Amino acid sequence: MGKAGKALRRVLEQYGISQNKLAVMLGVQRYVVYRWFHEQVDPSAEAVAEITQALNQLNPEAAAAFVQQYLGELVNPPPDLQD
Repeated sequence: MGKAGKALRRVLEQYGISQNKLAVMLGVQRYVVYRWFHEQVDPSAEAVAEITQALNQLNPEAAAAFVQQYLGELVNPPPDLQD
């Protein structure tokens, strides 16, 4: 599936955030996060924004890492493209 699930998996594992904890923060069933985490379905754009907000409440560094890994060069273009 998509890049969001891969980024989510890496960030949750790196920062020790459980799928259940994220699900509680988002107000969704755990299986929803499980399906994103295992790349069975991609989160919607709205869900990506909500994931970022929830991660920011749990650990701002995790939220920044998720955005960086998911959006990469869209939010931090290489130096030669910044002008």
